Amino acid sequence: MHVHKNDIVKVIAGNFLGKQGKVLKVFPDKNRLIIENVNLVKRHTRPSQKNPQGGVVQKEASINASNVVVICPKCSEPTRTGSAHVTDTVSKRKKKMRVCKNCKEMF
Repeated sequence: MHVHKNDIVKVIAGNFLGKQGKVLKVFPDKNRLIIENVNLVKRHTRPSQKNPQGGVVQKEASINASNVVVICPKCSEPTRTGSAHVTDTVSKRKKKMRVCKNCKEMF
């Protein structure tokens, strides 16, 4: 999946076109993710110890990962991502890093 937790993303399709937010949770098996303050829905909850009042709670619902694009932390542009294999100098292990297609920086 091209999106990871804590990425900043921009919505490029659907009802929330143009909104930006931080990825809170990723569901790779369903190809969906939850973004902060995007796709807010209202849910009726009964009283519990965590929420003794109960009532209507507003929370984020998931959207499809194909409707978002990652914003590069280096160039602050919405970009597609590629991958590059890098060898770690300390542990001598190969790692797969994401690469911005615009500025060619790894993140």
